[in-house]
Amino acid sequence: MSVSQSLSVNKFMGWLRTTTMTTVSPPQDASLKIEGISKTFVSQQGKVVHALAPTTLAVSTGEFVCFLGPSGCGKSTLLSLIAGLEQPSSGQIKFGQQPIQGTNTDRVLLFQDGALFPWLDVQGNIEFGLRQIGKSKEERAEIAHKWLERMNLIGFEHHNIHQLSGGMRQRVAIARAFAINPAMLLMDEPFAALDAMTRDRLHHELEHLWASTRKTVIFVTHNVREAVALGDRVMVFSPRPGRIVAEFKVDLPRPRSLENVALVEKTAEIMAVLQQIMAEGDEPL
Repeated sequence: MSVSQSLSVNKFMGWLRTTTMTTVSPPQDASLKIEGISKTFVSQQGKVVHALAPTTLAVSTGEFVCFLGPSGCGKSTLLSLIAGLEQPSSGQIKFGQQPIQGTNTDRVLLFQDGALFPWLDVQGNIEFGLRQIGKSKEERAEIAHKWLERMNLIGFEHHNIHQLSGGMRQRVAIARAFAINPAMLLMDEPFAALDAMTRDRLHHELEHLWASTRKTVIFVTHNVREAVALGDRVMVFSPRPGRIVAEFKVDLPRPRSLENVALVEKTAEIMAVLQQIMAEGDEPL
């Protein structure tokens, strides 16, 4: 396991240890209200880092919203605040009308490399969250089999994680997240390390899952085409301190084709704005 994978597993375990494990069904109201949220860190050297400027945003139940921007612009910081892994320096976040005060299984976070447990096989990883919320052995097996089927993983149930391709690992991570039936998925550049063909295929699979489950999704990316292919709205972030400086509504029909002329035009429109923002910030894209 690489250093980055180890860090992601540790971060996921940190989320897990502090998460309120319940068997309550996801709330019908899975909306999100971000009200004046900001985040300031103090580095180990004592330097104050303003990661996120005061930010306000409303997300409707079942909406797919993409956070788009360069590395270090605060989009992943905001995702961690929504997940409850971090506390804001100012402002408040409400999920389903209730203030977020920590982690919970109604909001599940997916990482770039999946943060899978190398000591468990594929089915064991999918069942892990189900075990934590008290599902019986029979229930875990039934739910895991359902998601093995949906994510095209039948036949790989007892494979070790190191035996899987990057795309298959992300399928396992997505299956693990959906298995516990959260109301919201928080996805932190989950396809960034994949080759273009695998990424495009997973775009279609995720879009289909979202259409059939209508989960609220917040998806962080620095890939403009990916944001347009997936999102109902694309929120563009400025360089640090991050803040939302542009919003684009994507009204294109689903399922979306990456070769669609309207999709290409919308991608170009957002790219032009992003390049202008980066030029004003005097940082390379």
